[in-house]
Amino acid sequence: MANIKEVADACGVSIATVSNIFNGKGRVSGETRERILRIAKEMNYVPNIMAKNLKQRRSNVIGIITEDLTVFNSVGIVDGIHEFLEENGYTFILGNLRLYKKYNNEFYHNEEYLNQVQEEFHMMKSAQVAGIIYVCAHCREIKFLPEMDQVPVAIAYGFSKNEKVSSIIYDDEQAAYDATNEMICNGHREIGLIMGDKVSMHTSARLKGYQRALYDNGILCNPDYICEGDWSREKGREAADALIKKGVTAIFSMNDDMAAGVYDYAHENNLSIGRDFALVGFDNREICTAFLPALTTMAIPLSEIGRRAAELIVDNLDERESRTGCENYVKCSLIRRDSVNQLL
Repeated sequence: MANIKEVADACGVSIATVSNIFNGKGRVSGETRERILRIAKEMNYVPNIMAKNLKQRRSNVIGIITEDLTVFNSVGIVDGIHEFLEENGYTFILGNLRLYKKYNNEFYHNEEYLNQVQEEFHMMKSAQVAGIIYVCAHCREIKFLPEMDQVPVAIAYGFSKNEKVSSIIYDDEQAAYDATNEMICNGHREIGLIMGDKVSMHTSARLKGYQRALYDNGILCNPDYICEGDWSREKGREAADALIKKGVTAIFSMNDDMAAGVYDYAHENNLSIGRDFALVGFDNREICTAFLPALTTMAIPLSEIGRRAAELIVDNLDERESRTGCENYVKCSLIRRDSVNQLL
């Protein structure tokens, strides 16, 4: 990859001329501009964004820190951030902590993890980023963010009680309400629930939504219809076995992986989902359309979460609006497919 001096030498012009062209300054003919840009491209020259930011005393680079890009929600959120920043003339640098890969699901109890996060934030600050977006692997309160003077911070898929930090999360409780209500609207009243990990904030919020939907429709919540799970496919199969034997006509699974276990149970017992009983999942993973019948589920607006997080940062930087310290909720969407039958 060439540097600016090598491009200038190849073009027979000064370094200042090349710099002015890439910064939209100076007076050169259109022919000269096109020739320099062509030669720079042939030499794989890339302007030094960090140096440009230091010279202009204003950065258009946003730092994105993800807890783990391999967790299903992260890619969609980062893509939404990228899309919004690109539309508004910003670029980004990405730091992936790979925490789930290193420490599994309990990484947030690990002291080494806390040190990694602190180091990544300080690295972003030393890179002169204009703002930082922290992308959580799963929704929870983030308590350990370092103070970032003059650098706005937003959390995507999590929240903080720090008044200087803004958060974008989705409405778990309302999504569970809508999922449960979909089955009620199709005539189901004996509705089972497969929960996630009992210590998860997702689980507690979705349980509230399930219970509220039953209450609003005059249906008593039967504790025998609630099965503990752990987000795994095997737990979904075990819970389906217990719930169907108790006489439920519909099941709300708190994620699509456990819903896959319900399909396993149905196949093993010659039952047809969408005919013998209804099923609604949560997450809208790719596997949903591979099931027969395809799974009705709640879609998490991952791209919108990313876009909104980026918007918070950009609005703050452009002084259009300062929304630090606020929690912002986005709504999930019900994706109707073929797994909910109507009871007559």
